[in-house]
Amino acid sequence: MRVLITGASGQLGTDLVLTCTAAGDEVTACGRAELDLADRDSVYQAILGVRPDVVLHAGAWTAVDACEGDPERAFHVNALGTEWVADAARRAGSHLVAVSTDYVFDGTKAEPYHEWDRPNPQSVYGRSKWAGEQAVAVHAPGSCVVRTAWVFGAHGPNMVKTVLGLLDRPQLAFVDDQRGCPTFTADLAPAIRQLAAARVPGTFHVTNQGATTWYGLVRDILLAAGADPDKVRPITTAELDPPRPAPRPSNSVLDNAALRMGGFPLLPNYRDSLDRLVQELISP
Repeated sequence: MRVLITGASGQLGTDLVLTCTAAGDEVTACGRAELDLADRDSVYQAILGVRPDVVLHAGAWTAVDACEGDPERAFHVNALGTEWVADAARRAGSHLVAVSTDYVFDGTKAEPYHEWDRPNPQSVYGRSKWAGEQAVAVHAPGSCVVRTAWVFGAHGPNMVKTVLGLLDRPQLAFVDDQRGCPTFTADLAPAIRQLAAARVPGTFHVTNQGATTWYGLVRDILLAAGADPDKVRPITTAELDPPRPAPRPSNSVLDNAALRMGGFPLLPNYRDSLDRLVQELISP
């Protein structure tokens, strides 16, 4: 396929470039310098200049707390920028796969969220991403939206790298009342490419299997790194000091129902992928 990737220098974008290149695709990797989501002309020139078979839209402003303090920028990039990507993809005749987030949900449901649950975002970041999803539906009918959560990979900053940098601390504290599905870009990127190659429309939840809390995840990271998991203690979100500006969904677990029903393979259990990532990061 001829593939254009937005956000190509980011955590997920880097693995999308590697995945598509390994599959033999003709890849146009667009970082911010090549496609600035805040600049309409930049978006249209990049996509219409290439007219790819597929646009994989991984670009976004994902700094959740920073979005809370600058909603105009959040909506400019995540909503309006996505609207431009969707319209340009439609004009170019490209199939669009846009990456979204668990933050479109309010987190109050007791069970995992499936693709047909009604979004009710509580943060600026979540509202801007939900607005982006709506723009995709309006401006590029037949496109695919992939919602994912708790993303980690070998490229870029993330929680796994943060915890590995704290191994010499005698004690750690992480919240135990936010639950989600850790997802690894090395697993997520091939799943996104598979959906793109199949040209499927609609919304898909794509996460690694298995759910945990941040506290539980940190214990798993410590175990994978050969450190003592008991040096992390559980706290509540209310105990965070200082508190986070943006509210987090207490339940971010996504049921991969559409993926399962559509006959697509599910991602492996997060613990298997976490072990591989930790070994990759700590190996000399």
